[in-house]
This record gives sequence, structure tokens and C-alpha cells, in this order.
Amino acid sequence: MHRSRIAPAAVLLALMAAGAAHAHPGHEHIAEAAGWATSAIDGFMHPLTGADHLCAMIVLGVWSAMTSRRVWLAPLAFASVLLLGALLGLARVPLPAVEPMIAASLLVLGLLTATRARLPEVAGALVAGVFALFHGHAHGYELPETAIALPYIAGFMVATTGLHCVGIAGGLTLRRGAAWLPRLAGLGVAAYGVLLLAA
Repeated sequence: MHRSRIAPAAVLLALMAAGAAHAHPGHEHIAEAAGWATSAIDGFMHPLTGADHLCAMIVLGVWSAMTSRRVWLAPLAFASVLLLGALLGLARVPLPAVEPMIAASLLVLGLLTATRARLPEVAGALVAGVFALFHGHAHGYELPETAIALPYIAGFMVATTGLHCVGIAGGLTLRRGAAWLPRLAGLGVAAYGVLLLAA
């Protein structure tokens, strides 16, 4: 009688152990998916939580919308070269004066916006691309040790595009509106760039 009770219990324990062993690979997939999601969120938040990146990307969109017919050209150049810079940063390829150039981007883009300076569209895209290289390098170099590169890059590329769109929308709205507002915003961004350069 005693043995007849032990046998079903042993079978039940064996089945539970087999189920646990079978479920273990599923935990690995869940952990991997969580790592990808966390990395994407970290990448998305990086430009949003850094005032220097945030200001540069929005003010570029504002300036492009207020002074160019192809409002997407300079932001597109920025996003494209940003990706290149990020790959260089991930590869630990040295780039001189990254932080000063990021600060200089705020000064230059802020002044361009404040003065509503009209550059040839290709020249504007070139200016945006030069500064994007340094912003991107900072993004890639500051990849957290626990982050996965691909979703992290995708995250900050989405955030960058969103910030450009916010700037473009604001610039288009203000193109024929209150001229003092973008001028004031541009001067504020330029002043922030000066502070960073002096720090």
C-alpha cells in the first residue's frame, strides 16, 4: 500500500522536473527580449535626457523649417551622419574634441535660428552633418555596458527623428507667426552653447 502511493508521487515529481527543464529555455528568450526592450528604451531616452542633444536636434528642425524649402534635408543629413558617428563611437574610433564640437553645434545652430540665416540647402545639410558626427559619436561611445547595441541605436535614432519632427513642426508654425519666439529660442540655445564651451 505504501509503495503504491510512492510510485505516483515519484512520477508526478519527474513530470514536474521535466516541465521545469523544458521551460528553462523560455526564460532565456524572455530575458533576451527584456534586454532588447531595455536597450531600446535606454537609447531612446539618451537624446531626451541630454539637454545638449535635445536642444541641437529641435533647433535644427526649427531653423530648417523656417529657412528652407526642403525642410527635411538638413535633419535627414543630421540623422544619417549621426548613425555613422554612433558606429564610430561603438567601435571606439577616436574623434577629437567631441564635447566642444557638441557645444559649438548649439552655438552655431542657435545663431542660425536666431538670425534666420538662409544658407544654400546643401551647405545647411553639410553643417548639420558635421555636427551630427560628434553627437552620434557621443551616443555610441556612451552605450551602457549592459545594453545591446542594435536596439540601443534604433532607440536613439527614433528619438532623434522625433525631435527633428518637433522642431520642424514648430518652425513651420512660426514661419509666418511671432518672429521673436524662434529668435529668443535660438539665442537661448546659443547662450547654452557658450556656457558649455566655457565650462
